[in-house]
Amino acid sequence: MFYFDKRLQYPVKVENPDPIFARMLQQAIGGIEGEIRVCMQYFFQAWGARGPTTKYRDMLLHTATEEMGHVEMLATAVALNLENAPAKVQEAGAADKIIGAVMGGENPRHMVEGMLHRHLLSTGMAAFPANCEGVPFDMSHIYASGNLAADMYCNVAAESTGRVLAVRLYNATNDAGMKDMLHFMIARDTMHQQQWLAVIEEMGGHEGTLPIPNSFPQEKEDQKNNYNFYATAHDGSAPPEGRWTSGTSIDGKGQFSVFQNKPMGEEPVLGPARPDSGAETQQIG
Repeated sequence: MFYFDKRLQYPVKVENPDPIFARMLQQAIGGIEGEIRVCMQYFFQAWGARGPTTKYRDMLLHTATEEMGHVEMLATAVALNLENAPAKVQEAGAADKIIGAVMGGENPRHMVEGMLHRHLLSTGMAAFPANCEGVPFDMSHIYASGNLAADMYCNVAAESTGRVLAVRLYNATNDAGMKDMLHFMIARDTMHQQQWLAVIEEMGGHEGTLPIPNSFPQEKEDQKNNYNFYATAHDGSAPPEGRWTSGTSIDGKGQFSVFQNKPMGEEPVLGPARPDSGAETQQIG
């Protein structure tokens, strides 16, 4: 059960509407780094959460609901940036101009060509659940495995790429209102990265959670190949040394080493297809 407040989570103001920036903001709504993605990811992780305590489920629900507010903020920002876009493309020299510090004085046709036409044709100058190219968000990047540790690492990655996108958007605009909104969203991405890492720490950190799933007995996995880095250079040259090539593994349960990759199996030779398989065969000789 959900409640709503008609007021925005944080103020959204646009001083100089910019239809092309509206298109860029669509990536933060429906892109794979966007807010719909993390909102749905946290909801489905919460709805499937199991365990002796509900605190992680409750935490995920709080944050998923917060992300709904971020989608609303971005949708509002898109609409405001489209506010003065011409609904009809006019010839060069026409009086109707797109207003804005970046867009002002340009040919309206050029501005519309940089927009998503769906903003004009399908939404009536409003946001929609798609990325900056107009590709609909399809939920294919929602990760909810049922393994809390795995999901937390996925969440760190989601918030990290989301913060990268928000910073790029911040740097792409000169509008003070948009910078103000984005500086808030960047701050929330900082917290959410820390939040998911805090869950991992509370679960025992890397040593307590890795490898995932930690319920599988490691003595059953191939002990010769669980902590060695495979070097695959054709000439057999050694790879550059790194944290992953020697020393104790991150989970503290093994020692990193380097293995020069080589075939350990034989060449696969498949027999002829069964007559009823539908596969074509070719006579040789």
